[in-house]
Amino acid sequence: MAVRVFLLAAALLAAMSCFHATASDPSLLQDFCVVDKMSKVRLNGFPCKDANDVVAEDFFFSGLHMAGNTTNKQGSAVTPVNVAQIAGLNTMGISLARIDYAPFGQNPPHTHPRGTEILTVLEGSLYVGFVTSNPDNKLFAKVLNKGDVFVFPEGLIHFQFNYGTKNAVALAALSSQNPGVITVANAVFGSKPSIPDYILAKAFQVDKMTVDRIQAQF
Repeated sequence: MAVRVFLLAAALLAAMSCFHATASDPSLLQDFCVVDKMSKVRLNGFPCKDANDVVAEDFFFSGLHMAGNTTNKQGSAVTPVNVAQIAGLNTMGISLARIDYAPFGQNPPHTHPRGTEILTVLEGSLYVGFVTSNPDNKLFAKVLNKGDVFVFPEGLIHFQFNYGTKNAVALAALSSQNPGVITVANAVFGSKPSIPDYILAKAFQVDKMTVDRIQAQF
């Protein structure tokens, strides 16, 4: 009986360990693991620089005080600060981004496959929301004003829209050093090579000419 209980406890601990390992970025096993950009080793993440070669600049980024260029079709600009910008974020499991929105600009529907996002409005107001997974596809949406905070769960499609007549600014924190981003329209209609139009026509219940016109925008 004691052996059986021990084996069950061991199995539960192993399962919990596996879940933790796959549910988020790997945990630190030392104080830091600054990216060694010269290494040719390829792994899930990045190899560590020798600790003796680490300098303060490896943990530093400057530029979030500067507004992004919103003169584009979406009227928004994202300034990321992840492991690509700060080598010291490697294995830290966190990153952030500044998002600028022109009047009536938007951060279009997208998803972060590896991170939950928490968004804080710094200036202006935004209409934001996310959609749950199948089969419900329920929309949770709210108008945010300066100082308001909203959470977008990991992997779910979400968006932000500035319906005001002034510029808006938000700061987003994400639970991964490299959360990734998949913009829905770009992925579906702008893939290379293109998804065949007859597949998209059937998926969206429109004719192929409509799909072709949309694909031409990407």
